[in-house]
Amino acid sequence: MHEFRNGTPAGRLSADWRKSARSNPNGNCVEVATLPTGEVAMRNSRFPDGPALVYTRAEITAFVLGAKDGEFDDLLV
Repeated sequence: MHEFRNGTPAGRLSADWRKSARSNPNGNCVEVATLPTGEVAMRNSRFPDGPALVYTRAEITAFVLGAKDGEFDDLLV
């Protein structure tokens, strides 16, 4: 079984990356992918071979539910 860690070069991850339909055409996007382990990786679309952040399902669930509840609205421009 593979073990993925934060900072693993995203280009080394065998993953189907996707980004939000709300992303702009300037390339300022965060892309996500589900890894074979069930974890979720994130990368900067401008640097597709740069480091990836890897989160557990529990961490992603907490973040997404918090975002839906408005916990991070203060970060919006």
